[in-house]
Amino acid sequence: MEWVEVSTDNCTVQRTLDVVGEKWSLLLLRDAMNGVRRFDDFRRHIGLSDAVLADRLRKLVGAGILDTVPYQEAGRRTRHEYRLTKKGWDLWPVMLALKGWGDRYTADPEGPPLDVFHADCGEPVQTVVTCAHDHGPLRPQEARTRPGPSARPGRR
Repeated sequence: MEWVEVSTDNCTVQRTLDVVGEKWSLLLLRDAMNGVRRFDDFRRHIGLSDAVLADRLRKLVGAGILDTVPYQEAGRRTRHEYRLTKKGWDLWPVMLALKGWGDRYTADPEGPPLDVFHADCGEPVQTVVTCAHDHGPLRPQEARTRPGPSARPGRR
């Protein structure tokens, strides 16, 4: 069965985009991965309205990507911080790949606004596609696709 003959009804890329594929959701993830935790800080940094921000945070919490942790400043009501879950941190390589593409093709002439580097040696971090059998980095021409275990015939 060729890819064009496979149903996309259960496509995991499509399902992932349903959860995190909206621009504001990705920017919230970017900020959470860089230490932003509080509603007001997300709003100020990204420039979202309260309604849109609350909706996106609620969806990310509902999807198990963010978790809420209560905090209280002196003399104020209890509020919640937003923290990435393991499921959220599993998106880190995806975000680094998007950042790498953006750094290569959309950065200002001076370079990107944020560098990500290895804490131990200071060298830049990069995303690399590898074979599970440890054959090192792969180029697209070295990979193939085939229908997976849940592939179903598409509509004709």
